Amino acid sequence: MERRKILITTKTYPSISTKYKETVCTAGILLDEDEKPVQWIRIYPVRFRELEFDQRYKRWSIISAEIERNEKDFREESYRINDTSISVIREIGTKNNWEERKSFVLPLQFSSIAEIQAQRKSLGIIKPKSIENYFLKKTDREWSSKQQAVQDQGDLFEPSVDLEKIPYQFGYKFTEIDGVKHSYTISDWEISQLYRGCRNRSKYSTLEGKENEAISKVKQKLEDEFLSKKDLYFIVGNLKNHCKVFMIIGIFYPPKTAQKNEVQTLSLFDL
Repeated sequence: MERRKILITTKTYPSISTKYKETVCTAGILLDEDEKPVQWIRIYPVRFRELEFDQRYKRWSIISAEIERNEKDFREESYRINDTSISVIREIGTKNNWEERKSFVLPLQFSSIAEIQAQRKSLGIIKPKSIENYFLKKTDREWSSKQQAVQDQGDLFEPSVDLEKIPYQFGYKFTEIDGVKHSYTISDWEISQLYRGCRNRSKYSTLEGKENEAISKVKQKLEDEFLSKKDLYFIVGNLKNHCKVFMIIGIFYPPKTAQKNEVQTLSLFDL
């Protein structure tokens, strides 16, 4: 393995793995020694909730870690990581309307999903021509029996906290610059955490009331605030076993207009 620098741009909500029990797929930008962007990268597996506290990188952190190409994954951006080797170097802030973040991300922008596929890539950032609407879909409330069995395999020395299943998927319907329309769900951990945080702070006494309030606040964020105040880009990636199927794995949302000094990201999103 080789130690390299990576800018973390997004991480997905944890998933259940029969091999690693619980993992997080992280997307970012591989950097050279001078911290210049080289290419998009996917690092896996990361047992995020088992990392030492000072290794739990936030989004927009530059980390150093031992990585190598994942030869079992045909997608060239996929790398294996030694998650015990992770060291957080620094965080990239939002000064001057996200100027520094843009300097890393926008040079690696694609025009469309079609361009990503034409270049035989599986990961990248695009800017939709228009966003028609936000949508919500219900999903299973419980993990499958196989996934639950993995969680039930307790550790005698370090019992883990069960991973919560989010019973909703959020997403956007949008049109690309080439006129192609898409309806993509969002797997970004930030959005799942926004939902969980709003539900847990709700003053309603019933679960239904708490969930409805949380859903309303997620809609307010993704539909009302993001579509009116943010210059939205989508970080998209495909599925290993379904290479033509893409989803939104992260949202890049600098402000549409200049604001005073520094635009603060939501505290709910500080993961």
